Amino acid sequence: MLNNKILLITGGTGSFGNAVLNKFLNSKIKEIRIFSRDEKKQNDMRNKYDNDNLKFYIGDVRDKRSVDTVMDGVNYVFHAAALKQVPSCEFFPVQAVKTNVLGTENVIDSAIENNVSKVIVLSTDKAVYPINAMGMSKALMEKVMVAKSRNSNKTKICGTRYGNVMASRGSVIPLFIDQIKNKKPITITDPNMTRYMMRLDNAVDLVLYAFENGNNGDIFIQKSPATTIGILAKALKELYKSDVSIEYIGTRHGEKLYETLVNREEMIRAINLDNYYQIPADTRELNYEQYITRGSDLLSTVEEYHSHNTKRLNIAETKQLLLKLKLIQKDCLI
Repeated sequence: MLNNKILLITGGTGSFGNAVLNKFLNSKIKEIRIFSRDEKKQNDMRNKYDNDNLKFYIGDVRDKRSVDTVMDGVNYVFHAAALKQVPSCEFFPVQAVKTNVLGTENVIDSAIENNVSKVIVLSTDKAVYPINAMGMSKALMEKVMVAKSRNSNKTKICGTRYGNVMASRGSVIPLFIDQIKNKKPITITDPNMTRYMMRLDNAVDLVLYAFENGNNGDIFIQKSPATTIGILAKALKELYKSDVSIEYIGTRHGEKLYETLVNREEMIRAINLDNYYQIPADTRELNYEQYITRGSDLLSTVEEYHSHNTKRLNIAETKQLLLKLKLIQKDCLI
C-alpha cells in the first residue's frame, strides 16, 4: 500500500524512524519525509542513507505552521515525535504536554486539513494507569487521537501502544552492557520487576499491522513475552561471560513494578487477534446518563494484560532473544 506514496515520519530521526527506513527506503515508495527538530541527527541520516527518496524537514510538532509545511502532499503519517524520558517529563511536565498532547493535535489537525489518508499515532504502556507525567501526557494523547477520529471522514486515525523496545535509546540493556564491559556492578532497581521484551522490528510490524487493519480510533497492542530485570541481568552476564556483581538500588522515581498494555476497561471490548489486541474506540455519545446509570458486570470478571501475566521468559529463553539484537551479536557471536 506504500507503493508510489509519500510517507511522513514525525520524530523520524529516532530508533523507530531508522527501522522504518531500513524496511522501506529501497522499496517502491515514492518518498519518505523525516520531520524533527534535530539538525545533527538529520545530517547523520542524510549521510548514512544517501537516498534521493528521503527528504528532511526541520520543524517542531508544537509549531503547526511547520507541520503544515511538511504535510502538503503526504499520503500517510507515522507520528513518533514525543518526549519519552520519564525523569525529564517529571520535572518539566508542561513540556511533555506541549509536545505529546498539543503536538499530536497539531499533527492530526494538519493531516485532516491536507486530506492525508491515514495517521498512525505511537503510544506507550505508560499511558495505561499512568503514574508519571510522561504516561499521563501519552494517555491524553490517546484521548486526543480517539476524539479527533470521531469526526475525521477522509483521514483514518488509529494508534499503537507498546512497551520498552529492547536496546533502544534510554533502555536498560545498553546500560547493563556498558556496566559489564567496564567491569562495574550491574545496578538493578528491583529484580522482580518485569518488562516486555519487544524488538524494534516488532514495533514496526505493529505499526504496519495497525496501518493495514485499523479503523478510526482503534488502538493496537502486540502480545509480547516478558522477563524480570533480575533474569535479564543474569542472562547478559552469561552471554558476556562476566562475573561482575549485581547491586540493588531500589525503584526509581516514577517506575512501575510491571508494564500494563491493556487495562480492564479496555479488555471488555478488546478483540483478540492471535498476536494482537485491537481496542475499538469508545463510541458512546456525550450523554451522561450512560456513564452514571449504566454499568457492566464484565468489569469484575476480566484481568488487564500486563508484563506479570504474559508469557514469562527464563534465562535460556531471554538469552536466545537477546542474541537477535545486533548490539549483542557483534559482541557474543564469534
